[in-house]
Amino acid sequence: MKILVTGAKGFIGKNLVFALKNSSYNNILEFDIDTDIEKLREFCKDCDFVFHLAGVNRTQDKTELITGNVEFTRLILNLLNEHNNTCPIVYASSTQAELDNDYGNSKKQAEDLIFKREADIGARAQVFRFPNIFGKWCKPNYNSAIATFCHNTANGLPIVINDRNHVLNLVYIDDLTIKLIETLKGDENRNGNFCHVPVTYTEKLGVIADYISSFPKTRSNLSIPDQSNQLLKKLYATYLSYMPQEKFKYPLPMHCDTRGSFTEFIRTPDRGQMSVNVSKPGIVKGNHWHNLKNEKFMIVSGSGVIRLRKIYEAEIIDVHASADKLEVIDIPPGYTHTLENTGDTDMVTLIWVNETFDKDNPDTYYLEV
Repeated sequence: MKILVTGAKGFIGKNLVFALKNSSYNNILEFDIDTDIEKLREFCKDCDFVFHLAGVNRTQDKTELITGNVEFTRLILNLLNEHNNTCPIVYASSTQAELDNDYGNSKKQAEDLIFKREADIGARAQVFRFPNIFGKWCKPNYNSAIATFCHNTANGLPIVINDRNHVLNLVYIDDLTIKLIETLKGDENRNGNFCHVPVTYTEKLGVIADYISSFPKTRSNLSIPDQSNQLLKKLYATYLSYMPQEKFKYPLPMHCDTRGSFTEFIRTPDRGQMSVNVSKPGIVKGNHWHNLKNEKFMIVSGSGVIRLRKIYEAEIIDVHASADKLEVIDIPPGYTHTLENTGDTDMVTLIWVNETFDKDNPDTYYLEV
């Protein structure tokens, strides 16, 4: 199948092209503003499906909206007709088409042209009126508040909010491209004449700004935004995509002594915390137990032994482990335990504990194994 994508270098187009390739569609005819117009003629002759994503959405000149949205759409349809190509066409319109403004009117006129083609020759018309779209590669300081907020926050710049109570209807770019590819396969979500992306979000601008503004703090408090909140999860992923490369790396507070080091990595409000423990050869750490806390150890470098004993019994359980075979050792409540490096190099152990450390209630009691 030969798939024509107009606006292939734009926000939606770029994401769609890569999504198509990831879905094993490799014969993609990419057209953008810098492509020779004669290429478009060839593409319209050969294509089996069209994703018409190109258009103008921000300009001071009304005529550019007509040229970029209406006349360019007309050109594509004429070129398809020249070659008697009745392939389906997906058109990226906007919810603005429902409103009486220059941009919305231009998108509505383009819609009408595509629907007329369907009525005249039976060529399938699949028109999406997209709400606000967000995600990686969206241009900041252009027409997306989320892109601007993420870019500015990631780069240490202020954000400006005119109306915190303004409600945004949102769709995430990956949910959109998934639906476009499903539409390519004939799986449509229709509401009357229009297709739609089934996964959308509605939230106040002020709440979104607060979410995004909280993301830089996750590095200092070692937290991860709530990944069960799908909007928050996708906003965080979007924010990270705007991170300047010099900020990709950040330090962690290491607690070091002659025995090695202990470093917390991630803290979560409901799934505990992850830490990295480094032990020098021959060093024994631990000799304590917990009531509620439970842990998982995994040695990822070196070798050692985890010793456990029920606090009211004498039997000692030795569990040997090494990085040669990655295994997880559960540390149940009520067992005093130690971690000993039995090798001749540093031993590195990943440690998960089911709750974050609370200095006022550490639930940690010294008792030798």
